[in-house]
Amino acid sequence: MMATSRKARLPEATISEQAGVRYLHLDTPWVQGAMEIRRPSVVVLEYVQRMLAWLLWRPHDQLARGHAVQLGLGAAAITRFTQRTLRMRTTAVELNPAVIAACRRWFRLGEDDERLEVVCADAGAWLRSAAAPRATVSALCVDLYDHEAAAPVLDDEHFYADCRSLLADDGIMSVNLFGRRSSFERSMARIAAAFGADCLWYLTPTREGNTIAVATHAAATPDRALWQARADNIEARYGLPARKWLRLLHAWPP
Repeated sequence: MMATSRKARLPEATISEQAGVRYLHLDTPWVQGAMEIRRPSVVVLEYVQRMLAWLLWRPHDQLARGHAVQLGLGAAAITRFTQRTLRMRTTAVELNPAVIAACRRWFRLGEDDERLEVVCADAGAWLRSAAAPRATVSALCVDLYDHEAAAPVLDDEHFYADCRSLLADDGIMSVNLFGRRSSFERSMARIAAAFGADCLWYLTPTREGNTIAVATHAAATPDRALWQARADNIEARYGLPARKWLRLLHAWPP
C-alpha cells in the first residue's frame, strides 16, 4: 500500500508472519501488503484483489497484453501478478527504497528485466517527467498512502489528470480509497473531473473500509452478459473473485 510523495523521513520496513502469510509494515501495525509464503502468486488481501477489477474491462484475448503500471509498490502483489501471472510489461513506482528492498528480499520481487522496471521516485514527479509513458498504459493501479494509511497522499484533480494522460484509449485505472471517510466523495469528484463521471465506477467498501474506484479513458463499457462472461473467465484462469466484483460494482454517481 505505502508510497508517499513527500521527502520526509521515510519509515523503515518491518516484516511479520502469521498462518503462512508474510506481512509488510512501515513503523506502525498497519498492514501495507501481504504474501502467502508457499503460494506467492496468490493475491491475499481483499482490497488488492479488487484493485484488479480493471480485468473486467479487458477482452479475453487482451488480458495479458499491454503495459501495466503501479503507483505504490506495497508488498508487490499486483506487480507480481501483472509481471509473472499475466506476463505483461510492468512498471512500479515507489518512493521508499526500504519498501523496494523488502519486496526484493521477502516478497519475491525480481530484479529488473525486459518485463519489469521498478522506479524509486516520487509518483507525482514521475508522472510529470519524460520517463512516464504517455497514452500507452493498459492498466494503472494507484495505491498511494503514507505509513499511517490515513488518506491518499496524492489526490487532486491535477494528479488524476496526469494519471489519465498515461492511459491508452482502452486503458483503465483503479484507485484505492477509503469509502467510509468523508474524503471519499471528494476523491471521487476529483477523479470524475479528470476522467468524466460516465467513465467512473466503484466497488462496495471492504470490511476494513477500502473502496476501489475504477476509471476508464475511452474503453467501452461491456454489457452485463459480456461482463459476466469475462468474470467467469477471470475466475477460471486466475482464481480471483471476479463474479463477486460484479455484484459489488456501481456506477458513479450513485
